[in-house]
Amino acid sequence: MNRIFIGVFMAIAGTLCSHAEIAADVDRYQAGSQYYAYPVTDDNAPVLSSSPEGYEPFHIEHYGRHGSRWLTADELYMRPVDYLRQADMKGKLTERGRLLLKQLIFVSEVAKNKAGELTPLGHRQHRQIARRMVKNFPEIYRAGNYVNANSTVVIRCILSMASEIAELKAIEPGLNVKCDASMETQNTLNYNHLDIPAQQLIATATSELSENFSARPRDISSFTELVFNDAAWAKDSIDSRSVFKSVFEVAVNAQSHDNLYELYDFFTPGELRDEWVERNAEWYVTACNTPLTSGRVPYSQRYLLRSIIEGADSAIVSNKVGANLRFGHESVLLPLITLMEINNVDYSTDNIDNLANNWRNFEFFPMASNIQIVFYRPVIQAHNSGYRLSSNDEQTGSDILVKILLNEKEVPFPIKTTSYPYYKWDDLRSYYDNKFNGFKDKFQE
Repeated sequence: MNRIFIGVFMAIAGTLCSHAEIAADVDRYQAGSQYYAYPVTDDNAPVLSSSPEGYEPFHIEHYGRHGSRWLTADELYMRPVDYLRQADMKGKLTERGRLLLKQLIFVSEVAKNKAGELTPLGHRQHRQIARRMVKNFPEIYRAGNYVNANSTVVIRCILSMASEIAELKAIEPGLNVKCDASMETQNTLNYNHLDIPAQQLIATATSELSENFSARPRDISSFTELVFNDAAWAKDSIDSRSVFKSVFEVAVNAQSHDNLYELYDFFTPGELRDEWVERNAEWYVTACNTPLTSGRVPYSQRYLLRSIIEGADSAIVSNKVGANLRFGHESVLLPLITLMEINNVDYSTDNIDNLANNWRNFEFFPMASNIQIVFYRPVIQAHNSGYRLSSNDEQTGSDILVKILLNEKEVPFPIKTTSYPYYKWDDLRSYYDNKFNGFKDKFQE
C-alpha cells in the first residue's frame, strides 16, 4: 500500500502551472468548495420531465445537507486576525493590508459565538427548496399525506429541517408531520466516524496528499505583495501560506451571508483557482471512489443507503403517500451519492493532477445540497372518482418507477433504462443489493 501511495504522489508532485488552465471556468464562489452557496433559485430551477404516462409520484426519499452557515469555530475567524495583527505591530502591513485587518476584525466580532450556526440565507435556502418540492410533486404533499423528517443532532441540521418543515406546513397545514433529531438515528445519518477502516485509509491518503501539496511551489505573490510591505519579512518571518489560507477560508464563506465584507479582491483568479484545486483533491480523497483509498470510503454510507431502500420498500407496501426527509452534512452526502454512482460522482482515478478536468466538488455538495429520489406507481380508473393510486392488492414492486434529483436536477442512475429519467425500482434495488453483497466479498471488516 505504501508503495502505491508513494508512486501516485510522486507522479503529482509537479507544479501547479496548469491548474489555472484546467480550472479556468471555476468562478470565485465555486472556488469555495463546500462553502459554495446553493445555486438553485426559483428563477433558475431546472425544468423536470413530466410523469410517465399512467403514473403518479407517491413517495420521496431525501437526504439534504444543512444550509449556508458560519464557519465552524471562532478560531477560524481569529486566526487571520492574529496573523495580521502580528505583522501590523511590526509595521509590515501595506495600506490594503491594514484595511484587510480592519475588515477581518469586524467579521470576527460579528461571528462571535455563532460558530457553525445556520445563517438567514441558510434558512431561506431550505424554505425555497420546500416550496419547489411542493410545486414539483403536489401529489405527495397533499393534506392527509405523511412526512417523516430526521436530522443529525447538530443544531444547523436541526434548524435546516425545521425551516423546511415549517414551509411545508405553511403551504399545506393538513400534512401529517413527524420530526426527530436523536441518537437513535444519528449513527445512520452520520456514520462516518464509526467506520474505522475507512477513517484509517482517509488519514493515510490525506496526510500524503497534504505533504505533497505543501511541497509544491505555489505563487501567492500577488496576495503577499498586496498585504505586506516587506517581501523579505513576509518570506522569512511569517508563514505567508498559512496567512493566505486563513484569509481564504473567511473570504469564500462570505457568500453564506446576505451582507458581509467580500474579500475576493485580495486574491487573483489564479490564486483562488489554485487553492480550489487543492481542496477539490482533498475532498475527493476524503469521500470518493479512488484507488488511493482502495475505493472503500463510499461504503461508509452503506447503512444510510440501506435505510433509504427500506424506507422506499415500506412506502410501497403501506400504500401511504408521503416523504422521508433526512438532514445532515456534506461529509455524508458526498460519499452517499458516490456509493449510489449517480451522475459520474463515482469517477475513479489516482491521477490527482488531472482531477479538476473530470470531477468538481462544488457541482455536488454546495450548501443545502440534496438528493430527492422520487417514486412513481400506476394510476387506475376508479368507477366514479377519476384516477386513484393502486391498492395494496394490486401494487407490486415491479410496477414502480423511480428517478433521482441531485440539487433538483434529474441525473442518471448507474443502470440502463429505456425511459430516462425513469428507471425500474426492482432493477435499481437489485443493483444496490448486489453492490452490498460485493462489499462483503471485497472488504474484510
